[in-house]
Amino acid sequence: MRIAVTGARGFVGGAVCRAAADRGWTVHALTRADWDLTTGPWPDAPRVDAVVHAAAAVSDWGPPAPVWHANLTGTRNVAASFPGVRLVHISTASVYDPFRPTVLAQEPEAPVHRYLTPYAASKAAAEQTLSTRPNTVILRPHAVYGPGDRTLLPRVLSAVRGSSLWLPGDGTALQSLTHIHHLTDATLLACDPAAAPGTYNIADADTVPIGEALRELLAARGRRVRLRSFPRPVASAIATTAETTWRLTHRPNPPRITRYAISHLAVERTLDLGAARRRLGFRPGGTSFRGAGGW
Repeated sequence: MRIAVTGARGFVGGAVCRAAADRGWTVHALTRADWDLTTGPWPDAPRVDAVVHAAAAVSDWGPPAPVWHANLTGTRNVAASFPGVRLVHISTASVYDPFRPTVLAQEPEAPVHRYLTPYAASKAAAEQTLSTRPNTVILRPHAVYGPGDRTLLPRVLSAVRGSSLWLPGDGTALQSLTHIHHLTDATLLACDPAAAPGTYNIADADTVPIGEALRELLAARGRRVRLRSFPRPVASAIATTAETTWRLTHRPNPPRITRYAISHLAVERTLDLGAARRRLGFRPGGTSFRGAGGW
């Protein structure tokens, strides 16, 4: 099997490259140095059996134009560069409605018409632009974690103050998390030309309360932290005020609490995995932070 992987230096793209190489596949690991996918289709794209599109702008703060350019224009250019080739697009569960709980969501429930961030909106638009492309698989993971994580774990650690972690809500909101190994397994399954095209939720086999998950993750890192909660309406009011102030003062970094963060911490976000199990043969294990001390 010969595959090309965009975003090969990123968390997901790098993991996919390593997993494919371990299987003996030929891997074209594509970075911005090889091809800036926002500049247009690649005229000299290699001949491959599948392309995994893992490159994305993942910021949930800052100017929207670069995010849209990377996530929508970039996706269009990837599709145009590999016509007819199996395309595995790494999307996100953020395409589900952020204004109501996601309760064992099934794939037809998204995209929607309202989002809190350019990241979610642009990923939804990218899905829509691929919806009529044949031979395409779209994967929707949620809160990807594991060795090499540069987003979720750093955010959790940076939110700890002393020995406390303040959490909007009461910590009981159920979450579907996605271990990087489960996502790479699903991605390689989707590269198989015999795998059914379509859109699939990808996550660990079980769901976990967010408070319990954070407690276990921090404990695995050797951090003894007390979780403290505050009501969601209070958190939402603080976040709205902070976001307004930050934007008016043109601050480059997000406030410590945002409406987007609250929508994922204080509200259930769980995914139905039935389609991926039936049509991809996806068999995930449970949520585990084993080895997190070395991440």
